[in-house]
Amino acid sequence: MFSKVPHAMASLPCSRVATSVYGFWKCKVRGGVSLWPGARQLCLRKGLLYGLMRCLSIPFKTLHGAGQSLGVTRLLCNVSCISTALQIELIPCLRDNYAFLIHDENTGTVGVVDPSEAVPVIDALTKKNRNLNYILNTHHHHDHTGGNIELKETYGAKVIGSGKDRDRIPGIDIALNDGDRWMFAGHEVHVIETPGHTKGHINFHFPESGTIFTGDTLFSLSCGKLFEGTPEEMLASLKKIMSLPDDTSIFCGHEYTLSNAKFALSIEPNNEVLQSYASRVAQLRNKGLPTIPTTLKLEKSCNPFLRASSTEIRQSLNIPASADDAEALRIIRQAKDNF
Repeated sequence: MFSKVPHAMASLPCSRVATSVYGFWKCKVRGGVSLWPGARQLCLRKGLLYGLMRCLSIPFKTLHGAGQSLGVTRLLCNVSCISTALQIELIPCLRDNYAFLIHDENTGTVGVVDPSEAVPVIDALTKKNRNLNYILNTHHHHDHTGGNIELKETYGAKVIGSGKDRDRIPGIDIALNDGDRWMFAGHEVHVIETPGHTKGHINFHFPESGTIFTGDTLFSLSCGKLFEGTPEEMLASLKKIMSLPDDTSIFCGHEYTLSNAKFALSIEPNNEVLQSYASRVAQLRNKGLPTIPTTLKLEKSCNPFLRASSTEIRQSLNIPASADDAEALRIIRQAKDNF
């Protein structure tokens, strides 16, 4: 439940922690971490063996991950053992798009997910004096690939996208398909095919870090419009994401959460988790802060597109009890399109 997301002080021995400051997430292994009220943090437990080995200075390579806790703004911690980290930096683009810079501290490898335009990405890289090695595209739409060519020409980065969309991804070098495994600087990335928004849409899942880049398949409190796919395909795609661990952090392609919350409340007004989250979203947006990432656990509790079997939602939209979830999703999507 949303009300059970930890806000109070907690101690997590040798936990993996990621902090966010104005759209920057940095995951590190930390020992004796104290999280005070008001801290905005992402955390995932780490095994004692790893902590012991690091503290004894024995080389040991791992991945770092995160699940978001809401309502936090500040982090205080005592560090007794630190390893290199996978950093994720949110970059606003266009009107409401997000690109994401991924940086592996151990190797200096940098990737960007869905660069709709090049300039904001170049600015972010220049500030930290970094090169760009990879461009990851979840799908072919211009607001996710518009920066590909300029970034590729500037940095010599390799473009990665769906094998089904190799003819529609600008500058593609590496074509991946459902179930493929790809290595980002030692971090295994699972490719998940998620048709519905487009035929060739894919998600990039970093399982060891508990992170997924969902593009326009799954948003916070919504899903993508069905431009090229069917409700059945979108439902199957969403179920793939829903099968991941609940603490998976979801980095989606747009800042749509405030408007999505208004629609979600209109069809499920008695959902207390949704009420709390919608209030938090409004506070964040009033301050000009991002609502992304979200967590799968939270989305399962209040995203109407993951709750097609909800009695209240079905009653609100006059969806027959006999309708299957794909038909219910179609009606919910139609209602959202017309909201």
